[in-house]
Amino acid sequence: MAAGRKKKKPGFRGIKKKPKRKPAPGTVQPIMRVKLPRDGAMLGIVTGIMGGGRMTVMCNDGKERMGRIPGKLKRRIWVREGDAVSIRPWEIQGDKKGDVVWRYHPNEKRWLQDKGYLKVG
Repeated sequence: MAAGRKKKKPGFRGIKKKPKRKPAPGTVQPIMRVKLPRDGAMLGIVTGIMGGGRMTVMCNDGKERMGRIPGKLKRRIWVREGDAVSIRPWEIQGDKKGDVVWRYHPNEKRWLQDKGYLKVG
């Protein structure tokens, strides 16, 4: 036995973690709160993915913008075509470009459409 190594106790295997259970398919999760856009942000639907954290977004005001996921959110937000997002237009080239601030889940998207916040899609 190597010096400085402790011998493990027999039968001790550590604490087992319980696996996280996913909701059954077809069940609707209750919506606690839906984050509404503010500070100049607006809602839109992703119409295409360009790669490199960029996408085309059809916004509520009828303009199509190139959305960019900022660096601090790049690995936290995974966006697909058809997702509802909150986009904040840039100060320069605000009619063509903007930053993606938030991505909504499908049940949140449905709620936004039912309440009249999301007009496109």
